[in-house]
Amino acid sequence: MTAGNGLLTGRTALVTGASRGIGLAIAQRFAAEGASVAVTARTVEPGSNPMEGSLTETVAKITGAGGKAVLIAADLSRPEERERLVREAEAVLGRVDILVNNAAVSWYMPVANFTPKRREVMFQVQVYAPMDLAQRVLPSMVVAGEGWILNISSGAARHPTVPPGDRWGAGGAVYGMCKAALERFTTGLAAEAWESNVAVNCLSPMRVVPTPGTRFHKLVRPEDPHQVVEPPEVMAQAALELCCRPPRSLTGRIAYSQALLDELRAGNAAAREEGL
Repeated sequence: MTAGNGLLTGRTALVTGASRGIGLAIAQRFAAEGASVAVTARTVEPGSNPMEGSLTETVAKITGAGGKAVLIAADLSRPEERERLVREAEAVLGRVDILVNNAAVSWYMPVANFTPKRREVMFQVQVYAPMDLAQRVLPSMVVAGEGWILNISSGAARHPTVPPGDRWGAGGAVYGMCKAALERFTTGLAAEAWESNVAVNCLSPMRVVPTPGTRFHKLVRPEDPHQVVEPPEVMAQAALELCCRPPRSLTGRIAYSQALLDELRAGNAAAREEGL
């Protein structure tokens, strides 16, 4: 556990979809850098979801390592739950300095088979919820004169080839629509929030991240020894970089994890050389 001089010491972060996978890794990384973290998802207790991971386990991992975390269960497909989430996080931890919109509910199937109900749930969780939560935390960020909003996206936001040449070409249209909307929302809000010194960025992994979710949807192929995957810790480190720097120094980016980290390392190396 980082001591009191961590990069996020004194900050409060709200991380959605933090019961497993990338959200869990980001929550742990932020807490290790001193942030007080409010974690939210629908899965509270172990065994209550077909996929492994729960908020109770997330909080135990963070507090066991000496960090601070509070559990706030919420169904982000429901607007009233989103309002309650922010209200309770602020009541317990104070103003939210960092918002990470990571939660996702996804189905992969052809457009011809997609039901209106599933489409609505996906857009509620992955498009409307990030916008709603951003609207709810922005006022206090503006008053404070700084803040960080990070939206987690995916390579699925990019247009597939025709005929399809990757995994997003079949069954990923609605998921890709959600992520493309999220990315356009990110750049638009970043432009609007520039004068208020609030950074707004979007971050995607370069490769498939082996999480309970990607394994459940069979995006990770254990039978393929040549499949290149990305550890969730890479996304967590990239998320930290986007949420610990002066807001105007890094905002409005549609970033990819490893490429971003390489860029920042190169910039740091160049700065060191100039200082010699």
